[in-house]
Amino acid sequence: MLDVLATVLVLLMIAQIFYQNLISLLFLWPVGIPLMKRLLRRHENERQRELTIQFKEMLQGMLTALKAGYSPENAFLEARQEMSFLYGKESRISWELDRLAGGMENHIPLETLIDEFAGRSGVEEIRDFSEVFTIARSGGGDMTEIMARTNALIRSRIEVENEIDLLLSSRRMEQIIMDAVPFFIILYVGTASRGFFDVMYRNAAGIVIMTGCLIVYLFAFALSEKILDIRI
Repeated sequence: MLDVLATVLVLLMIAQIFYQNLISLLFLWPVGIPLMKRLLRRHENERQRELTIQFKEMLQGMLTALKAGYSPENAFLEARQEMSFLYGKESRISWELDRLAGGMENHIPLETLIDEFAGRSGVEEIRDFSEVFTIARSGGGDMTEIMARTNALIRSRIEVENEIDLLLSSRRMEQIIMDAVPFFIILYVGTASRGFFDVMYRNAAGIVIMTGCLIVYLFAFALSEKILDIRI
């Protein structure tokens, strides 16, 4: 609902600043679709990142249990209790481990349950772990060593992502400022010199020019998003 509200507010701002006519909202709705998708994707990325961190801690708990002599099934149950303590029973990782525990009670193979977990999560690290875990179970690999290597790889990847976010944080702030500058310029000039932009709103030629400016602005916005979207 917050994403919908944010999208509507942005469209209202565009309609007012570029056209000074709320009727233009009828023609601006295509702009709201990619904006809504961007907001949803951003929130999904945040949820996946949070789940990745929780999954890393879960693997660490499992690794400790495996070194203590637990079977993989019991190691998951031990990690489930630890995750409930660390993140609460309402966290995503606790919810997923509860589903794993329920599946094991119904005698569903653990590798099948992990594969379903990986599919629901959409997290690349969990999918990779699921594939390795299935191969190790069928081939009789050293589960403790596999857990240790997987945990080290995930930890290394998270550290690299944190370094990239730190390096790009100032650039993202610059991007936000530059995205807002055109709106502030138009708003300031229109407020300080009333009637200055009337020629752009009261005839067809002005509407075409403002529409061209909006298209250029949206292209620049999308390009800046693409440049700063660095993935490992």
